[in-house]
Amino acid sequence: MTQLTLSAEQQAVFDAIETTRENIFVTGRAGTGKSTLLNHLSWNTSKQIVICAPTGVAALNVGGQTIHSLFRLPIGVIADHQIEQVAELRKLLNTIDTLVIDEVSMVNADLLDAIDRSLRQARQKPHVPFGGVQVVLFGDPYQLAPVPGDADERAYFEDQYRSMWFFDAKVWDDTDLRIYELNVIHRQHEDEFKHMLNAVRHGRVTAEIAGRLNSTGARPAPTEGAITLATTNSTVTRINASALGRLPGKSQTARAEISGEFGGRAYPADDSLELKIGAQVMFLRNDAEQRWVNGSIGTVRRIDTTVWVEVDGEVHSVVPAIWEKYRYTYSAATKALKKDIVAEFTQFPLRLAWAVTIHKSQGKSYDRAIVDLGSRSFAPGQTYVALSRITELDGLYLSRPLRPSDIIVDPNVQRFMSRAVAVPGIQA
Repeated sequence: MTQLTLSAEQQAVFDAIETTRENIFVTGRAGTGKSTLLNHLSWNTSKQIVICAPTGVAALNVGGQTIHSLFRLPIGVIADHQIEQVAELRKLLNTIDTLVIDEVSMVNADLLDAIDRSLRQARQKPHVPFGGVQVVLFGDPYQLAPVPGDADERAYFEDQYRSMWFFDAKVWDDTDLRIYELNVIHRQHEDEFKHMLNAVRHGRVTAEIAGRLNSTGARPAPTEGAITLATTNSTVTRINASALGRLPGKSQTARAEISGEFGGRAYPADDSLELKIGAQVMFLRNDAEQRWVNGSIGTVRRIDTTVWVEVDGEVHSVVPAIWEKYRYTYSAATKALKKDIVAEFTQFPLRLAWAVTIHKSQGKSYDRAIVDLGSRSFAPGQTYVALSRITELDGLYLSRPLRPSDIIVDPNVQRFMSRAVAVPGIQA
């Protein structure tokens, strides 16, 4: 059992999930503790719960399964194609009380409707939304958007849906979705910075806010201890490779041990990790003894059977971590869900960290970071994700000034989120 102390608003949302059959969307600004609540729910619920996510890495992070592997759905638009279901899958889907989907903002409307159809079909309740399963969604549409497919897929969405977003799926014509927005930010503590981040989130950046962010960000960046958050993989690879190359000495490579059905390239860490003494690294897991957290930045000081990393002036021995990949199955003996480990990935929980993509920085916190938006920010929410990783305004460095075109908010998100309610009994 993992015991976490929930805030009052997190507890109120947990109670709403646990004591009702409502379909619930849990959202909130960056740093409001959505992951903490999801983790608490997975350990403490009394319901038969299944957790899934749109990508392999997101599923690993929450100890769940990808949507496609859980429902055995084909990749691409499913539309009105027949959904094949073997007996074992039907039994599994009949056992679920509550389906949790994390990072739901990356799930498109067609996939959510396919989940609805799968559950109605398996549970033989063709006229009941989600076949009577309670659906609990976690995510922040202001941070991550669904990825558009090819021209044909985009044309299909334009023809069939108001937008690609999960909240425009047709299932919502038949059922309600209650939105709970967490408001207490645990990552940042300065009111001024929180106010600025909220303005970026909603696309309401005034000249005064832009001036304050740009003047703060224009200071010379520190030469070490800060990470660059960049828009593209190529920028990140170039920064990390050149910084590693400038260090003296020979590099050493740690290769991951992979067992079981890992499938694809959705690894939670590098399968081949190249390090040198002096390398700047980022931790990819929280430490059980709380010596570092997911996102902590450190410097490699020694490499032998383990890697010795200095974090905040203290040198720690870091041993390989094991990531477990799960699959849900139905147990005929107990008539309940079982969660089996089907694969393991063992590697040092480290990544070179002179730079990381904004996308991979999702959910992490940094004391200081250099935000490099390149020639332009090209996705809604990207600038907000980058800025909101940083714990205080003084830790912000910009490779170039922010421009109005960097602040992109999808009008569909604004339309949907205008329906958000405060958590019951909690003063926002």
